[in-house]
Amino acid sequence: MSSFETRCLDAFSTWLRTLGDDARALAAVLESDASEALHRAAARALVYVVKSVDLIPEGLEELGYLDDAFMVRVAVSALADGDLPAERDREPGATVQRLVADAALVREFLGATVEPLEASLAELDRRAVHERTVDGILADPALRAELGREAREFAASYAVPAFVRDEKTLVKLRAYFGAKTKPAA
Repeated sequence: MSSFETRCLDAFSTWLRTLGDDARALAAVLESDASEALHRAAARALVYVVKSVDLIPEGLEELGYLDDAFMVRVAVSALADGDLPAERDREPGATVQRLVADAALVREFLGATVEPLEASLAELDRRAVHERTVDGILADPALRAELGREAREFAASYAVPAFVRDEKTLVKLRAYFGAKTKPAA
């Protein structure tokens, strides 16, 4: 196994363990006085995670939750430095900083497949999922609070799936993302 594959397996295992905490931290961001860009990134990530917009279904081994972990990182990776939380050493700012840093590994692992994932997340701004759009959620404090509550419920009920630390897991993950997206030419 290559050092890159080992690094991926180590990171992906960690991402599965932190997914519930990541959702909880993004709910706190959504309900904070953060920038509009940070609110949008948090809302996109949470809609993806809690509203079942999955490219890879949750019931499919650990891959379904890795799909969520990847998309959370892709959602926040679009933030500019000025949009990141000022308090980098406190939650949820530290979580956002970590997610942004982790996104580099997603990009390295998936390559060109990341671009359609970014586009898919951006579509959530206006595409209704369970009768809600990200734009609508951001415009309505009650909907924003509801999404935050749903994210905390997800975090409370999330059970970390078993993770097979095997090269085949990486092959399957790339294959699923590749089959569900069409990389930009």
